[in-house]
Amino acid sequence: VQLVESGGGLVQAGGSLRLSCAASGSTFSIEAMGWYRQAPGKQRELVAAITSGGGSTNYADSVKGRFVISRDNAKNTMYLQMNSLKPEDTAVYYCNAYTVLGGRVWGQGTLVTVSS
Repeated sequence: VQLVESGGGLVQAGGSLRLSCAASGSTFSIEAMGWYRQAPGKQRELVAAITSGGGSTNYADSVKGRFVISRDNAKNTMYLQMNSLKPEDTAVYYCNAYTVLGGRVWGQGTLVTVSS
């Protein structure tokens, strides 16, 4: 499985961005997926996660009510809609997937910069 993120960029505080994570390869083996982020000097943290069928999601407290995670299994793509962005959301955002064989796959990351 390979994961490729896109959609990052520079946005002003209060603005919106939508990240995408396109999966390829043995996509049939993908189960739960999630978005993580890592800000400079900080540890990588979970932002949002979604189950294989998309029926259950969970969010970090810091993004609840502002971010929405979704996935389109027909397109092998996961999304993160980010609204009301804050400067503290600035980070490299990574896509993550768990596979049925117990593996964990990461994308290369996409940079989101929120200016004040």
